[in-house]
Order: sequence, then structure tokens, then C-alpha cells
Amino acid sequence: MTSRIDEALHFHQTALSLRTARQELLASNIANADTPNYKARDIDFASALQGALSGSTAKLPLAATSPRHLEGTTGDSVMGAPVMYRKVLQPSADGNTVDMDIERAQFADNALRYEASVNFINAQIKGVLTALQG
Repeated sequence: MTSRIDEALHFHQTALSLRTARQELLASNIANADTPNYKARDIDFASALQGALSGSTAKLPLAATSPRHLEGTTGDSVMGAPVMYRKVLQPSADGNTVDMDIERAQFADNALRYEASVNFINAQIKGVLTALQG
């Protein structure tokens, strides 16, 4: 029984994890709005979710020139999805590409979608509990 419930909620668990990671990226963009040469970053949520659900994570091999080199993460991917730089709509003198209007809108949109997913999961769990009690 538990595995069927896990299977039913796997999609939402993955989606919430991606939404959380995206929210952190967007918050980082907002926090660095005044940092010179900071480049705004984001992920393509739809392709990231599709990749995370299919289990296909695109990894580029690192070119190690010494056997003592360590493999590490550079923050260039979120759950296998590449983190991309946002296109510059209006260049700034200090090289910063954060547009606060876009970042705030994306942050609010992502937060609303996160909340909607949580509400949907709650409704599913309530439905399961009702079925078990009845």
C-alpha cells in the first residue's frame, strides 16, 4: 500500500523539490541585484521536471589533467537540469543582469505554483484518508 501512495505522490515530490531549488535561484538573483557583474540565473522548469521524472540527467564529463583532481559540483545544474543565464533586456553599466521586475514576477509565480502543488497534495492525502476511514 505504501508503495502505491509513494508512486502517486512521486510526481508532486519531484515538482516541489524543483520548485524549491528554483525559488532559491530566484532569491539569489534578487539578493544580488546590486552586485557588480552578477548574472541572473534560472532553470527551465518544464524540461527540468521531465528530466527528473525520466531519470535522465545530462552530465558533462570533467576533463581531469591530474589523477588528484576531485569531481565536484559547480552549481551548474539543479536535479540534472542545467542552470541557465537570463537574457539581458536592459544592460546595466556594472554588468549586472538582474531585472528586479522580472525576478519579482518569477518569484511570485513560482511561490504560487508551489502553494498550489502543496494544496493539491493535501487534497489527495485527504482523499486517501477518507477512503481508508470509510
